[in-house]
Amino acid sequence: MDQNRIISGAAWEGEDQDVSVRPQRLAEYIGQEAVKERLSIFIEASQQRREALDHVLLYGPPGLGKTTLAHIIANELHVNIRFTSGPAIERAGDLASVLTNLEPGDVLFIDEIHRLSRSVEEVLYPAMEDFHLDVMLGKGPSARSVRLDLPRFTLVGATTRAGMLTAPLRDRFGVIVHLDFYEPADLAEIVKRTARVLDVPLAPEAAVEIARRSRGTPRIANRLLRRLRDYVDVRGNGEITYEMAQEGLALLEVDPHGLDVVDHRLLEALYHRYRGGPVGLETLAAAIGEESGTIEDVYEPYLLQQGYLQRTPRGRTLTPLALERLGWPPLAPVQKNLFE
Repeated sequence: MDQNRIISGAAWEGEDQDVSVRPQRLAEYIGQEAVKERLSIFIEASQQRREALDHVLLYGPPGLGKTTLAHIIANELHVNIRFTSGPAIERAGDLASVLTNLEPGDVLFIDEIHRLSRSVEEVLYPAMEDFHLDVMLGKGPSARSVRLDLPRFTLVGATTRAGMLTAPLRDRFGVIVHLDFYEPADLAEIVKRTARVLDVPLAPEAAVEIARRSRGTPRIANRLLRRLRDYVDVRGNGEITYEMAQEGLALLEVDPHGLDVVDHRLLEALYHRYRGGPVGLETLAAAIGEESGTIEDVYEPYLLQQGYLQRTPRGRTLTPLALERLGWPPLAPVQKNLFE
């Protein structure tokens, strides 16, 4: 399961509760330079006009800092932040309860906003656009609609699946921010910062090695750092050297390219069973004992982004780059039977 993968970008239960390693201001946030510059301008402009910041949509793969950016936006605006998630808002009344407790200028952060139900979305539209709620009181013939005015607030929505947002909801965000995978140099700086906060002795070469295997994702980088801290406390002298980092990462089964056993199982099935493809998603899922949705949503994005896989109309195929990086010989073309 994805939850048990050390290189999963998804948060483990309780993992993000350590706020000490989370940057609090844009100046402390490492990487995503273009994103930071845009947000800085929009925030400063809203403060100069003494208005609430336009609603912000943050989208991108898990573990890239969407929740952290929501915190930072609230801190830069000097306002409070309220947290909820799409699955937690089951009914329109749940949303109304949250919205009516906001103070002027507050930030409301909705994680997994793509999972809001359509009925809740319809209540959210006037709240975002006109800052009011239309609430039905009573039932049957005696039911009546009451309009509740809301303070001007900033909604920050986060999603890993921007394509699942309805057009009316997406169009109500004035600021849309895409977070992409981080460069290894930025990840190395993030690892060094976390090591300083946690008081973990870390060699610069070890920080680079951790960054290289972190799949462009800060959450994975920080997770690997914590597990290596455990490793050197038990097997070493408490310092994460380059050699100890290599040993610990090998124990965690994370290879130099950031791939784990699940990635290798998928790639090996494509190579050995299906001669590099193309092979259909359902067939590939059955071959490695995973659900097709898990492959599509969890395992494939990084492999596609790094150029190991291609999606074609006929199915998934291995790329020459995958063969080169994994040290596999090129596959000979299949000889067709003369009588076919």
